[in-house]
Amino acid sequence: MSIRQFAAFGVKCRNRKRDDRGISTIEIILILVVLIALVLLFKKQIMGMVDTIFTQINKSIKEVY
Repeated sequence: MSIRQFAAFGVKCRNRKRDDRGISTIEIILILVVLIALVLLFKKQIMGMVDTIFTQINKSIKEVY
């Protein structure tokens, strides 16, 4: 590899670091995958918590009326 090729390769690498157009799409996909995995892992706990919250809301509504 000649010095010119090495310098051109260095410039390409630096330009690639600055080019971050695709990072946001990858980040969103990774965040969604993690969130879906967490929901699947803690599905029972989440459903129990939601049921408890709605039960408390229903009790409060019955007390008001």
